[in-house]
Amino acid sequence: MRNPATAFAPGAAPDTRPAPDTAPALQAVALHKRYHLGGETVHALRGVDLRVEPGEFVAVMGPSGSGKSTLLHLLGLLDTPDDGSVHVGGVATAGLDDDALTEMRRLRLGFLFQSFELIPNLTARENVLLPAEIAGRSDAGRARLTRLADDLGIADRLDHRPDQLSGGQRQRVALARALVNDPVVVLADEPTGNLDSKTGREVLDLLARGVRDQGWTVVMVTHDPSAAVTADRIVFLGDGVITGEAATAASDAREVIERYLRG
Repeated sequence: MRNPATAFAPGAAPDTRPAPDTAPALQAVALHKRYHLGGETVHALRGVDLRVEPGEFVAVMGPSGSGKSTLLHLLGLLDTPDDGSVHVGGVATAGLDDDALTEMRRLRLGFLFQSFELIPNLTARENVLLPAEIAGRSDAGRARLTRLADDLGIADRLDHRPDQLSGGQRQRVALARALVNDPVVVLADEPTGNLDSKTGREVLDLLARGVRDQGWTVVMVTHDPSAAVTADRIVFLGDGVITGEAATAASDAREVIERYLRG
């Protein structure tokens, strides 16, 4: 997965100059997000800082209401923070207009969802290629699909519709779709939530192998410790703040996770 970023400015053509080699793939700086519900103000995020390096696999864990879904939405430019900023491939997104944010999401971010989000009346091939066609990259998308289909084991399923695929095959197709535009980072929202344990493990192994062998960058939100330990690093979120981190290679990683889950 490439590290160079494209800068976007409101009303301006994209600037294709690469970001510095030291730029993180994804960075959150002092993110705050508040929601007003009735007469109450809910502080979903309270100054979250997160830096994800190119080629890194980061898992974000947190209980319901911890702010992890809000964080993923902000990182994916699906919502805007009340304070703070998000940088994608070294490019600051604060102040970009809707068109520029859409372009950034389309070209620099890939999304992997728990419910797959495949279009039922399209074949697997058509689902994968749709983001490339929307971005005007049909030729590049078709060339990339050939390699992705082989890497993800779906080459013989491309002409099947989603209802003709198993859950694991649908998630592999969804992963190919997330990667077809060669994004800076893939954001995965509980990607094994609708899969049995064996199939979920296969999907996690694909993500880990892609990070290790292909240089993908992945940020995954999960509540599942067995999924989280697949990542290189786990970030713990609670009450809208980062409460700790653990490197999964550390000898006490499981103990840290268990201690976190016990509160």
